[in-house]
Amino acid sequence: MNHSEQMEALRRECGPCQRCALADTRTNLVFGDGNPDSGIMLIGEGPGEQEDLTGVPFVGRGGQLLDQMLDIIGLDRSKYYICNIVKCRPPENRDPAPEEVAACLGYLREQTRILEPRIIVCLGRISATRIIDPGFKVTREHGQWVEKGGIHMMGTFHPAALLRNPGNKPAALADFLGLREKIRQLCPEVYEL
Repeated sequence: MNHSEQMEALRRECGPCQRCALADTRTNLVFGDGNPDSGIMLIGEGPGEQEDLTGVPFVGRGGQLLDQMLDIIGLDRSKYYICNIVKCRPPENRDPAPEEVAACLGYLREQTRILEPRIIVCLGRISATRIIDPGFKVTREHGQWVEKGGIHMMGTFHPAALLRNPGNKPAALADFLGLREKIRQLCPEVYEL
């Protein structure tokens, strides 16, 4: 099976998941979206209201801002894969609880195994503390690259946080300009897609 077929099989497996209480309140599973062959993976925290309604990650106001910032560096969803740590919306868009993250982590690990990313961008504190370093501080460490297991990783501001604190937008844009350079270094074929 190719990456798309493997990802679709995992999506079907995840669909009826009842491992945590988030399954009781979701409208739709929000599994992931984009190109599973690009080598670039963006990981957020959890779906919001619009994502829960559509079943697609990052389509609300924060997702629209993310799309605008990625458009500046020449990326659209045909050139990366995007998902969240948890696949169901936490009520009132609260942070996912540790037990909810733990329940979903196997799906994220399998997504990562299938995708074989060369680059991972963590969108927000929860994603970065789970994937990069438990002590990660977005305001201090955003835009800094680390390598783990041959994967280059960077944490940056969550788009929803940028809507609440627009003063951080220039720093986030600088992070994405750094991402463009990392893509040119590690995944130059992405810009030929």
